[in-house]
Amino acid sequence: MKTFQLTGLRSMALRDVPDPALREPSDVRIRIGAVGVCGSDIHYYTSGRIGCQVVEYPFAVGHECAGTVVETGAAVTQVRVGDRVAIEPAVTCGVCDQCRVGRSNTCRSNRFLGCPGQAEGSLAEYLVLPQQNCIPIDETLSFAAATISEPLAIGIYAVEQSGLPAGTRIAILGLGPIGRAVLLAARESGCEAVYGTDKIDARCAAAARAGAAWVGNPQRQDVVAELLSHTPAGLDVVYECCGQQEALDQAVTLLRPGGKLMIVGIPEVARISFDPDVTRRKELTIINVRRQRDCVHKALEVIHRNPTEIAAWITHRFPFADTASAFDLVADYRDGVIKAIIDFP
Repeated sequence: MKTFQLTGLRSMALRDVPDPALREPSDVRIRIGAVGVCGSDIHYYTSGRIGCQVVEYPFAVGHECAGTVVETGAAVTQVRVGDRVAIEPAVTCGVCDQCRVGRSNTCRSNRFLGCPGQAEGSLAEYLVLPQQNCIPIDETLSFAAATISEPLAIGIYAVEQSGLPAGTRIAILGLGPIGRAVLLAARESGCEAVYGTDKIDARCAAAARAGAAWVGNPQRQDVVAELLSHTPAGLDVVYECCGQQEALDQAVTLLRPGGKLMIVGIPEVARISFDPDVTRRKELTIINVRRQRDCVHKALEVIHRNPTEIAAWITHRFPFADTASAFDLVADYRDGVIKAIIDFP
């Protein structure tokens, strides 16, 4: 089969590799129909690592995907050949201490698609996964829309972890795909007002059309002063979705005493910091969000309820043969990109 593999920093090549084989009776082979380009894929593309996870070349990334079942193991009962499926990219063990207490997203033996040292990614014609990672979708949902279930599940999970009650006022710092996922999830939860910031004007405009009460560009505006003019007492929850120290500092200033900072973005640096005087005096709660847990089905339901908005997320599409161009576009934040999708023949 054909696969695109990273071969160095900002370098990838189309290669021929053996088709993946079923290893277990519960395995399913999927012909990939579409893959979304994620910010974590771009980290590996531009810097070759995320923290301790370092790429050994050649290596295929990609984990936001959907496709068609083409082969099933003898014990598979949840899907059939010909089924169209969205993919849960985390393969968990189900028996470690984390899985036993319902924390599958921190499974000790987690194998995540496109994660170095764990599993090759979905930038390939075929993929083999356990049946529990394959969620059937109907004919009305495109493969491109189905790939959105993965980032949207993260937004839903982040909102759930923050315990967002109706009437809450929040800010989202970073309005890329994850920030937009939080925005949609917060709106669905009954949030009173959502404010947002991003350094890309097109993303700000898109978030305003999607229901944000106010959006601003921190490169041209004092976004902290602007937001506090709307909410002088401070915000209940701030979701940091861009992985930037500047945004973390802004979040701490924006939160009311007793507020929550949700760290959803992935920093490229080895360390981040907080002002202990402010965080302590405000008694802020800081919560890290690790991917998502049991939210893919919920995400698919939200996608069915909001087809027009989901379609608006997908700003760029590329054929599989032009995967490198998709990665360059997203890495350079060109052309107001929110989500780039790679379509397979």
